[in-house]
Amino acid sequence: MNILFFLTPKSEVQYICNEDTLRQVLEKMEYHRYSAIPMLTKQGKYVGTITEGDLLWAIKEKYSLNLKEAEDIPISKIERKKDNAPVYANSNMEDLINKVMVQNFVPVLDDNKIFIGIITRRDVMNYLTTKLQKCKS
Repeated sequence: MNILFFLTPKSEVQYICNEDTLRQVLEKMEYHRYSAIPMLTKQGKYVGTITEGDLLWAIKEKYSLNLKEAEDIPISKIERKKDNAPVYANSNMEDLINKVMVQNFVPVLDDNKIFIGIITRRDVMNYLTTKLQKCKS
């Protein structure tokens, strides 16, 4: 099976730009109720994943909790503890399954390392559950 079967395309995914400010990222994550969000360059390359924890630790350790000041802090200055490991569009199912077991979503990149979307753990689990139910019938 091709992993692109599970792809949520970039046009349907919320993401941030590595040039966004801390405040912009906080507001986007709050609005969409995300605990993690992919970060891309303006050229569309995957940089990493920003999590609520990354933001909270940075605010605690480096910045005062002032939203006005957060407008001046580039998100690229925030250290990330761990990025969601991506897969390439031509990756095999085993590689996808290994990553989706430990990540809520897996970024998908094309051959030029351009972000094309995500695959969520939920989508993979729904598919596997449906297959299992069909086998039991």
